Amino acid sequence: MQSISVPELTLWRNAGFPHTLIDVRRKLRLKEDGVAIANSQWLDPALWLEWKDTVPAAQPAIIYCAHGHELSQGLSAALRAMGIDARYLLGGIEAWRSVGQSVEPIKE
Repeated sequence: MQSISVPELTLWRNAGFPHTLIDVRRKLRLKEDGVAIANSQWLDPALWLEWKDTVPAAQPAIIYCAHGHELSQGLSAALRAMGIDARYLLGGIEAWRSVGQSVEPIKE
């Protein structure tokens, strides 16, 4: 299963490497956290069958959840099976925040 580390994603973002950043935390967790990685798009993991075909195949998709476990790993595997270069963020948004990477308030 393909993954990407926080330092690798930071390099990609700093270099302007094209990618799609998708937040798949459950809705309740998203509201509790109140923040997201900048320029990410939240997509409801419970409705993934409805949005899976909207993920651009022309660039890698980085999928993150709270801790980088079941949600992001499972959804990145499903997208990879569809031919998308999908990777899950190791450690999720918690790893991102733990090393001081910036987050932004979620837009409601």
